[in-house]
Amino acid sequence: MTAIETATESAGWPADLLAQEFRDKRVLVTGSSRGIGAAVAAAFAQLGARVAIHGRDLAAVETVAAGMGNSVIGLAGDFADKGQTRAVVEQAIDRLGGLDVLVNNAGTMLGRVGLADIDDEFLQQQFDLNAASAVVASRVALPALIVSRGAIVNTGSISGRTGGSAGSSLYSAAKAFQASLARSLATELAPHGIRVNAVSPGTIDTDFHQRYSTPDKLSQTAARIPLKRLGTAGDCVGAYLFLASNRLAGYITGQTIEVNGGQFYN
Repeated sequence: MTAIETATESAGWPADLLAQEFRDKRVLVTGSSRGIGAAVAAAFAQLGARVAIHGRDLAAVETVAAGMGNSVIGLAGDFADKGQTRAVVEQAIDRLGGLDVLVNNAGTMLGRVGLADIDDEFLQQQFDLNAASAVVASRVALPALIVSRGAIVNTGSISGRTGGSAGSSLYSAAKAFQASLARSLATELAPHGIRVNAVSPGTIDTDFHQRYSTPDKLSQTAARIPLKRLGTAGDCVGAYLFLASNRLAGYITGQTIEVNGGQFYN
């Protein structure tokens, strides 16, 4: 390809590029009844995608879905349960008529627990919710994604790089798993035209940290971040849209985008 052909190929950037990219695309965002997941799902819906959102409580999920518009459906299931995870993904594919984008966002810390107090049940719950659910969801979605040559975006965390703070060892390890899973699946699924990437949020001011962090800890963290503030759910949305877009990220797979204001340490 000549330089002129290359320039011509990259010159056509329509003003409504994102709307063109996602109009009528079928998107499932797991763990999307609040926080980052809800912000990401709402953005896809605003850009014309048909979106399935998910949470544990059906009434709450349907209320959130109704606020996002008629193109959004709500599904409920506990992603610490592999059977419920399978059922949610199957329902999403059935009701959307296929799948173009899977965002594996379900997960939470489940509490700060030190090593000496981690019992077998807590260990299994953490793994099933924060690691295994992404594997199960991706596996169930695979046939539909092969048809659409779609994209998977996993949600990691800065704690997957830093190890997190006291009591978050299992959650942090599971988030590191999400980034490694994306790298591995990127190679495996490339022959099908499926791209797999991850977004790694830093300290984001959502109800997650209202549950698991103290105001003093958050204040100290914000002071150490180069941009001098905590992130918001909205700050994370662009990375998900970018990685889901074939036009913007069609040659990007196996990568993790850090969204943390320059923060890399606790």
